[in-house]
Amino acid sequence: MRDFILAEPVDMSTGFSDFFGTIAMSAGGIVTKGVAAVVAIIAVIMLFTLPKDPKMAMRKGSMAIGALFVAIVLALYGNTLFGTVTNAPKPPTSAPKAG
Repeated sequence: MRDFILAEPVDMSTGFSDFFGTIAMSAGGIVTKGVAAVVAIIAVIMLFTLPKDPKMAMRKGSMAIGALFVAIVLALYGNTLFGTVTNAPKPPTSAPKAG
């Protein structure tokens, strides 16, 4: 009988950083995905609690669809969108002395 190796063994003795590295996700990426998941859950709850009045249902339903769209964009492109915020140049720590 032949032995099959399904995956290469990985040493994860240093904790969660190794685990997140194996799934190719950073801590910022996990936070972004978590925010997208929360927004998606809120949008689904909004869809399930639509009022009986057709005018209000259209208004609230379109807001829920918009929130779902925002959640999808955050899930797909959140790392790119928020990656530019953290790499902003830092202001100088002290002003130049006069005279």
